Amino acid sequence: MPAIATHALSSEAGSVRAARDFTLATLRRKVTAHSSQDVAVVVSELVTNALLHALPADTGPRGPIRLGLLQHGRWLLCAVADPGKAVPVPRTPGALAEAGRGLQMVCALSDGWGYTTPSDAGKVVWAMFTAPPALNRGQICPAR
Repeated sequence: MPAIATHALSSEAGSVRAARDFTLATLRRKVTAHSSQDVAVVVSELVTNALLHALPADTGPRGPIRLGLLQHGRWLLCAVADPGKAVPVPRTPGALAEAGRGLQMVCALSDGWGYTTPSDAGKVVWAMFTAPPALNRGQICPAR
C-alpha cells in the first residue's frame, strides 16, 4: 500500500517553512532511503513558486495550496497543488542573479519533475524521487 500524507498551507511566507517541517517530520516517521534534505529543499522550492507565481497579487481571495507526499515502494512523489494557471518555466539566470534557480535545483535534486495541465481548479507541480535499492544483508558494496 502506498503511504500518503497531505498538508494544507496558507498563503503566508511561513508556509514554506511549514511545508519543509511537515516533509521532514513525515519522512522521519517513515523508514525511507530517500535523502530527506534533498526532498525538503525541493518541497521548499515548489511551495515558494506556488506562493510567488500562482496566487493573485491583489488582496482578493486566495485559493488553497496543498502539499502531498506519496511513497510507493522505492518511489516518493512530492506534489504541490495551487490555483494558478501559469505553467512553471525554468529560467537561465545571470551568474550574479539572486533568484531564478529554483526549478534548476528541483531538476538537479529529483529524478524528474513536471506539472499537470492547468484547469479552472489550478495545477499540480510534482517532483519524483527514487530511493536506491536496499543492499541485501551480507552483500558487499561495490568498489569505487
